[in-house]
Amino acid sequence: MFDAETTALLRTVLEEVCENISVFETGARTHVASKILEAAANGRLSIDDLKAAGHNALNAPTMWR
Repeated sequence: MFDAETTALLRTVLEEVCENISVFETGARTHVASKILEAAANGRLSIDDLKAAGHNALNAPTMWR
């Protein structure tokens, strides 16, 4: 479990990465969120690392597209 400050950071990064994705595209947003969380769980907590994880999730060929 992450502390409140880290949780706020994760939410901010998610919203920034997904700024051009509709809130109704839950599959895409969920995929991005899971990759950001995965990065954080692996100790990659810098803003740049978290954004990179999110952008990589958007650019990777996946089933949700």
